[in-house]
Amino acid sequence: MHPTPAELEAGLDHVRQSPIEEGTLELIVIRTSPGRRKVLDEGELDLDVGLVGNDWVKRKPRFGTRNPLGQLTVMNYRAALLVAGTPDRIPLAGDQLYVDFDLSTQHLDAGTRLAIGADAVIEITTKPHRGCPKFTKRYGEDATAFFNTGIGIALNLRGRNAIVVQPGTIRPGDRIKRAG
Repeated sequence: MHPTPAELEAGLDHVRQSPIEEGTLELIVIRTSPGRRKVLDEGELDLDVGLVGNDWVKRKPRFGTRNPLGQLTVMNYRAALLVAGTPDRIPLAGDQLYVDFDLSTQHLDAGTRLAIGADAVIEITTKPHRGCPKFTKRYGEDATAFFNTGIGIALNLRGRNAIVVQPGTIRPGDRIKRAG
């Protein structure tokens, strides 16, 4: 069962209430192979591979070469729950980091660095992150359309692409905030 446009619209206020100054890393997920996910109690962010154990470095790129600006994907946990319906369906989105933090363009420009936990730092990239056919299959056409147009794009409901700029260990419950 997929959310209707009315349900998506009704949940928007809750997403908009995401923290702006300091949020929380809610969920860490690796894609072990196509269509397979593993939720982690602890993750290691690495300069070369992104989230250690994720298949980003092994996957064949869709369009020739792997885009280094898409090393990690970060999605707002509230937005993910809105389309997933239940927490156990959130990892199906395919993102690695799910945060209770405002990812809107108004709040985070490309180039913004975010500290996660004690050591790790990621940087928001210019590469857009949009719903794809797999996202549509899992959450419905209405969710993809809602996330990929107008307010969905402004709030980056589908999430943001990022790169690791300082490696470190991360855990659910870690704080996420602007670095520096």
